[in-house]
Amino acid sequence: MEQRHLGRTGLRVSRIGLGTLTWGRDTGEEAAAEQLKTFWEAGGTLVDTADVYGGGEAEYLLGQLVGSLVPRRDVVIATKSGSVPDPDRRFNGSRGHLLAALDDSLDRLGTDYVDLWQVHAFDPHTPLEETLQALDLAVSSGRARYAGVSNFSGWQLAKAATWQLGAPGTRTRLASTQMEYSLLQRGVEREVLPAALDLGVGLLPSSPLGRGVLTAKYREGTPADSRGASPGLAALVEPYLDEAAGLIVDAVVTAAQGLAVTPLQVALAWIRDRPGVTAPIVGARTSAQLGAALSVEALTLPEEIRRALDDVSAPVHRYPDQDWSTL
Repeated sequence: MEQRHLGRTGLRVSRIGLGTLTWGRDTGEEAAAEQLKTFWEAGGTLVDTADVYGGGEAEYLLGQLVGSLVPRRDVVIATKSGSVPDPDRRFNGSRGHLLAALDDSLDRLGTDYVDLWQVHAFDPHTPLEETLQALDLAVSSGRARYAGVSNFSGWQLAKAATWQLGAPGTRTRLASTQMEYSLLQRGVEREVLPAALDLGVGLLPSSPLGRGVLTAKYREGTPADSRGASPGLAALVEPYLDEAAGLIVDAVVTAAQGLAVTPLQVALAWIRDRPGVTAPIVGARTSAQLGAALSVEALTLPEEIRRALDDVSAPVHRYPDQDWSTL
């Protein structure tokens, strides 16, 4: 699998990442092992997790498999900290919480360091410079090799990345930002992506298949074994089952038929090769599903198909968003 630099750093990762959101919850040890082995054998290196995935079980599972199933040196482990199970405060970006959470993650992962450590979300109740200091301390202490953020809006990302580049002292450049991005969700193109491109921050798209909708499996109804049929996940899928999304899915299906590939491959190839994207993060229920996604490595969309998909899914830009002067 082709490797790419993560933002304006020396860290290289596979251009498709493996997500572990369901590990330890819906995905057990055997299935997780099969996925990791399939990913590694395909040349994949970037594995994304978080301290709250499966209540910590995702990190624990990954820690059990790395070293015993695949060599640690072959895996770029990315984890996140900052989400908390508190109805009054969903995110805690305080220095104390973040560093303690990182130490707990390292214990579960069974490693001395993570390759990439990301703040899971912006915390409006903590000064941003305090949150960023936690990243600096993690890197300077060797507990993390690179640092990034997740779910930051455009102004939040720009402020954080600029602070790290311009503040006095030894600061850690932001390597990444992780955001939802797909043909069905192009909101990051308004402000986040321009900021990331300008400041040298690599984008790691989550839900690159539109929460599964872009595979076209919901065109004729909701499959019984799908996320849309799951009581815990149906609410995540429902917003992408409207008429507007259906037109985009139809375009993806048409493109797939013309290329003799699957809708999944078309949608994943489109997001993988967008400007500023380093590696979409793909989650799967089975190793077979993951293998189907990894087969996209051989596909590059023809320019005319890429433009057609751009057009049918184009978000509405209004003043004062980027390129407002052309409206």
